[in-house]
Amino acid sequence: MMGEEPASYTRETEMSSDAGSDEELPAPMEEGSRNGSIRKGCDPCCQTQRSKLQHRRARINQQINKEMRMRAGAENLFRATTNNKVKETVALELSFVNSNLQLLKEELEELNKGGVISESINVPMIPLGLKETKDVDLTVPLKDFICEHYGEDGSLFEKEIKEFMELRQAMRTPSRNQAGLELLVEYYNQLYYLDQRFFPPHRNLGVHFHWYDSLTGVPSCQRALAFEKGSVLFNVAALYTQIGARQDRSATAGIDRAIDAFQRAAGAFHYLKENFSNAPSLDMSGPSLCMLVRLMIAQVQECVFERVTLTTQDTHFTSQLQVAQEAARVSDVYSLVLQTMTQPMVKDYVPFSWASMVQVKAEHFRALSHYYAAVALYCDEETEKFFLQFHVTTPAKPTLSQVLREPEERRKLGKAHLRRAVIRHEEAMRVHSMCKILRKMDILQEVLSFTHKRSLDKYSEMDQEDDFDETAEAPEIHSQSHQKPDIITPNFFMVSVTDIFQRLGPLSVFCARARWGPVRVVCLQRGEGCLGLTLRGDSPVLVAGVVPGGCAEEAGLREGDYIVAVDGEDCKWAKHGEVVHLLKSGGDRGVELSVITLHTHDAQVGAVSRSLSIPLSASLLNWNRKKNRDGGGVTKRLGSTFSLPFGNLRDSESMY
Repeated sequence: MMGEEPASYTRETEMSSDAGSDEELPAPMEEGSRNGSIRKGCDPCCQTQRSKLQHRRARINQQINKEMRMRAGAENLFRATTNNKVKETVALELSFVNSNLQLLKEELEELNKGGVISESINVPMIPLGLKETKDVDLTVPLKDFICEHYGEDGSLFEKEIKEFMELRQAMRTPSRNQAGLELLVEYYNQLYYLDQRFFPPHRNLGVHFHWYDSLTGVPSCQRALAFEKGSVLFNVAALYTQIGARQDRSATAGIDRAIDAFQRAAGAFHYLKENFSNAPSLDMSGPSLCMLVRLMIAQVQECVFERVTLTTQDTHFTSQLQVAQEAARVSDVYSLVLQTMTQPMVKDYVPFSWASMVQVKAEHFRALSHYYAAVALYCDEETEKFFLQFHVTTPAKPTLSQVLREPEERRKLGKAHLRRAVIRHEEAMRVHSMCKILRKMDILQEVLSFTHKRSLDKYSEMDQEDDFDETAEAPEIHSQSHQKPDIITPNFFMVSVTDIFQRLGPLSVFCARARWGPVRVVCLQRGEGCLGLTLRGDSPVLVAGVVPGGCAEEAGLREGDYIVAVDGEDCKWAKHGEVVHLLKSGGDRGVELSVITLHTHDAQVGAVSRSLSIPLSASLLNWNRKKNRDGGGVTKRLGSTFSLPFGNLRDSESMY
């Protein structure tokens, strides 16, 4: 669980074009124009209900960590000793530790379940608690890397490092709304730039990222930035579940918001499952993420059913049968979730209250499907065509036509459906009574009791004293939904960000994968009317050619050098014309140039295995290339590869 193996991302997925507009692409800005992030997390010192929950979760996580260390030490001692008396003592101690761990996990489970409560009287949804993390001090590692790799004084970037650290601190306590989502996405986008600036393919900074499992509180630690990215994405999905669970579903507007939130949660979990591998914690493993995706889809389907019942005011035959089929569909998807929860990799991990809630819902909605079928049969209409598609198998005796024509036969079939509804309701109430956490949910108890009593009353209404015939077995109801749930891919472009460390220079050249020689300072003096060099491109300007025997060659300039400063003025972001103006302003005294030579650019290294970077659609990529032509934007490609933005800019090449 505490493995040090680097997490990796198996492949990159290109986002659809509707994920964001071109204007939302994070692009570098001129120095001094960035005011930093204004997004803040919840104040952990403020005694709100949210902060109290956070403090309790943090305390439980620390206690779980302590107990796990004690258990690991006791297990090592048990294996190492040959003294039977010592083994008995250690075994007794292990039983106490395991008991304490179980109690702590149950307490954490109860916190996760009770953190978000819907404002309406509906069957409660299942939200996820956010993963907690420890403080990480990046000050010294980033300063050292800036000095070693970029050849600059790391202390000059204290403002940028502080801004990034404050952003990370803020994202630990996001508010439970759209602002909290934007805060998490902003930090995730900044991790893209941090990865490219400070994490080369074949080494790490020695920084450890600590995150706690969302459900068990078990700590995990890795040095790979991919683990940090994956954990932030998990929290994005978890926050969507909390937003969806807290919606007031007594009106269609609240139901629509809940559907959207759960669909986005499913999309985030699915994206994480498809791109993240070698997970160090169980909540981010493939089987767990698959279960979470299916759980979110089931909750979407439940919301669809609630909207159908809310908008179906009439009691017509076809309307009631459609409601019954929607309920049957909800039961089917929850049954699929329950099957996933019983898989070997997930069975011992999923909280008992979750499995119980899913089973309760599968039985509850199956009961509702039979109830609405009975209500439909109690109507006076005859709609044989629709009824043919309603049952999985049609009743054998009497024939379907007789059932629809004769009120007595319709009553008997409706009674059979009600009998199955009552049986399913009672099973749901039995499963509910076996879970301590579910028993504390008054709303759930109220809903189950109400629907059970309603079915019993309807059954008594259809029952007749002189009816001595054995109640027939009601056929299964064919499930069908009029709205298929969607898995909405995360929109990484919902927040436009600027690279905090943009003063290091354009990312296409000044990144962790680039290898260049030390900064050279040359004094360039104008000769007979020219400088003897050819310049190309912007940000930074490239020395594309040097005239043999000219002033530039004598000064020590070489083809392939990048001009990073002229007379001490930083030119990494300068445009072509600005650099030319500075060169000409030196006059006869000449100018002092600071240049670097790019030796290698590991553009293809780790394109798939290192980072979960922001995928770009073709239109966004073309827009970014245009930004390079217009003034030095960052060229990004799928798979986190880069290309120098100067190869095709022959029109800006000039000799001086």
